[in-house]
Amino acid sequence: MALKIIDDCILCDVCIPECPNEAIASGEEIFTIDAARCTECEGHFDTPQCVEVCPVDAIVRLAA
Repeated sequence: MALKIIDDCILCDVCIPECPNEAIASGEEIFTIDAARCTECEGHFDTPQCVEVCPVDAIVRLAA
């Protein structure tokens, strides 16, 4: 399980401090999520915190 930041990202930076696994980083054009580190906040919160704070809904679940 992992999340992905899509092109709608506006680089607002609110998601980075919310990630308990430090899986979000600056990319070339948008922020990126390291899928190996992302747990969708399992064990920390009931819902992914980056998704909760994203003002433009730019964080989505990867298709299985």
